[in-house]
Amino acid sequence: MSRYRYGAYEDGPDPLAPPYDVRDALDAVGDSVLDGTRPDDALRELLRRGLPGAQPRRGLDDMLRQVRERRRALRDRGRLDGTLEQARALLDTAIGQERAELFPDPGDDARLREAELDMLPSDTSQAIRRLSDYDWRSAAARRTFEQLKDLLRREVLDAQFQGMKQALENQDPAAMQRVKDMMADLNAMLERDARGEHTQDDFDRFMGEYGDMFPDDPQNLEELVDALARRAAAMDRLLASLSPEQRAELAGLMEQAMQDAGLAMEMTRLGDALRTRRPDLGWGQPEQMTGDDPLGVGDATTALAELADLSELEAALGQDYPGARLDDIDEDAVRRALGRQAVDDLSELRRIEAELERQGYLQRKRGKLELTPKAVRRLGETALRRVFSQLASGRRGDHDQRDAGQAGELTGSSREWRFGDEQPLDVVRTVSNAIRRSAMERGTSANGTGERGTGLVPPPADARLAEPVGTSDAVAVGGNGARRPDGVRLSVDDFEVHETERRTGAAVCLLVDLSYSMVLRGTWAAAKQTTLALHTLVTSKFPQDAIQIIGFSNYARVLHPTEMAGLDWDMVQGTNLHHALMIAGRHLDRHPDFEPIVLVVTDGEPTAHLRPDGRSLFDYPPSTDTLVLTLAEVDKMTRRGACMNFFMLAEDRRLVSFVEEVAQRNGGRVFAPDADRLGEYVISDYLRIRR
Repeated sequence: MSRYRYGAYEDGPDPLAPPYDVRDALDAVGDSVLDGTRPDDALRELLRRGLPGAQPRRGLDDMLRQVRERRRALRDRGRLDGTLEQARALLDTAIGQERAELFPDPGDDARLREAELDMLPSDTSQAIRRLSDYDWRSAAARRTFEQLKDLLRREVLDAQFQGMKQALENQDPAAMQRVKDMMADLNAMLERDARGEHTQDDFDRFMGEYGDMFPDDPQNLEELVDALARRAAAMDRLLASLSPEQRAELAGLMEQAMQDAGLAMEMTRLGDALRTRRPDLGWGQPEQMTGDDPLGVGDATTALAELADLSELEAALGQDYPGARLDDIDEDAVRRALGRQAVDDLSELRRIEAELERQGYLQRKRGKLELTPKAVRRLGETALRRVFSQLASGRRGDHDQRDAGQAGELTGSSREWRFGDEQPLDVVRTVSNAIRRSAMERGTSANGTGERGTGLVPPPADARLAEPVGTSDAVAVGGNGARRPDGVRLSVDDFEVHETERRTGAAVCLLVDLSYSMVLRGTWAAAKQTTLALHTLVTSKFPQDAIQIIGFSNYARVLHPTEMAGLDWDMVQGTNLHHALMIAGRHLDRHPDFEPIVLVVTDGEPTAHLRPDGRSLFDYPPSTDTLVLTLAEVDKMTRRGACMNFFMLAEDRRLVSFVEEVAQRNGGRVFAPDADRLGEYVISDYLRIRR
């Protein structure tokens, strides 16, 4: 017998986990798109602001602010000439100790030594070079001078290899020799790599012997080169940030320190190799440090390297260059600068960008993001939900007619099938009727021989039954002697269908002004949200209704909801309501048995009409021809029985006069809602008419 063991699923993501929730993010993107922003810019703005919802995430702007604050703190950390200042102090101390030892001696040798000390150059590096062969009379001065040279060796090596200063603090000659061996092996490895002879095994052997000198723990040669090159470039920027005198003095000190340590040649080889491999690191670019505390060469190099990393991170977080993507942001740089939480926030931002595309809300066409029909449906649902949240409770728009209709809700009862019915078949009642009738006929032979029926009688062709289903407790013997279940014989009288509620159909025309004045008055987004909300309401709650969205400016055109979401305003002259009413009339004529509903959203009176040749004619103030032709279309709507309701988004005198004239001729109503309540007014009016 098989035995099974169960445990936690470990191979990849949970296949039963619900899809990642992007609804809040999509709504935020949708609001920006409806306000006239392109989907690319809307998504970028969301990523800058951060993610809304129960668990909000920081956006790129917040991370960028923290990076800039970190850069300011680093600049205020100290000065770059700390090593020079410390070297001068130690040199002055050693010379003072030597003079104190020579002063009591009245001999000529002491005077000659004092004269040699008096003639030392003011440049610290040159003075140290002159004193490198000096025979110190004072033991204390000799120790101070050795301390100075050791300081320079440690600072210079720490500037190239982070953490080297601490490793050399005990002044162990064996440790110094190990540094020399490491640099020789490193340069040899770089040369082999330049010839194409390097392998990962070579790097692993190198790290096995000298890995403690590299606290960053690089995993391959490229990572090691990157770390060393960044510090070398930071050291180069340090020199460029000093005054010419300071630069020459510090360069001389570093050169003298490396010569004394026997590392001058290896350091030169390493520097040339790193500059060749990474010429993009901003070598020689000065950096401004504004602090008061002096920094050593190693600490200053670390600060400048971190400033360079922050500068690159700032550019990546800014996303201000063509083709910018979140994948351009280095997670390791974010972790070093801002911590683990910032990495988690960045991962969520990346995931939201990917999930919007993966779940089918955004798609790329010709390199640009576009909203999909699925996203537009979601935006319509959100807009409708917001409208209903503003409506008073209990205001429902179901205009129900007790009749059989496929589009309505089931009432729970059924009735006999009649020719032409399209309602779903009540299979249980149909089969039950057949079984009861068969039981009544069981006492007599159905065909006069006593044999039982063995097949199904098909329903009438116009019953539209896909497949009859039935069972019977009767059995029959087949030709091979096997007993098989007998079927239930169905007749036309057995069929029953589910009874449904049927709502009266309506032909809905929503006419939306697309002129530039809608943008100037700040009503553009409200008009688009209202359009999506009404379309969603009609297609979901009243699917038997036929809705058409018509946008009009100098010309009118039918709009698809997907097109409406990302639609831009028309920077043209003209409000051609005449053309829009003509298109709406054709829609109503195609549905003669439907209840006609015409809703007009506009912020201006008609200023254009169609000429006989089909071209638009603009005139302001409105010409007599424009008003006459537009009112003629209004009269046609009245004869169709269509009640026209206007939603004015401005209180212009001419507009008020025009809509009052329309109301008198047509019998419709006029509303003057605020832009933020436009959806509430339109939805309420539609529901009122549908009641």
